Amino acid sequence: MTLEERLDFIEYRQELLFENSDYARLLFEYKVTREQTRAIADVFEDYRNKIEAGEKVFHGSYEQRIYEVVPQCDHDYHFAEFLAQENHKQGSWEEVFVALYGDMPKFKFYVENRG
Repeated sequence: MTLEERLDFIEYRQELLFENSDYARLLFEYKVTREQTRAIADVFEDYRNKIEAGEKVFHGSYEQRIYEVVPQCDHDYHFAEFLAQENHKQGSWEEVFVALYGDMPKFKFYVENRG
């Protein structure tokens, strides 16, 4: 990592701390970089487009894409779920979480009570 990259990483982490949302804390905890955050958004946008086009989407392929973007998190298979659920809670890419995880028993209560 170059000095400029390191400085950007530190500045981004500071921005996440000031944002102080659950999503920002998740990114901070997993040491996600600014570039990785942008790439994560691209994955979510891609899945939104697939859903709108009527394509069937699967959580396994979504998780694989996320871990390609954020390889430091591939040891924690919950990370991709956490990202999708936190975006849903914030009102961002809600349809992605519902399409990928809405039918899973462990998220049934959450989905039914979030509306």
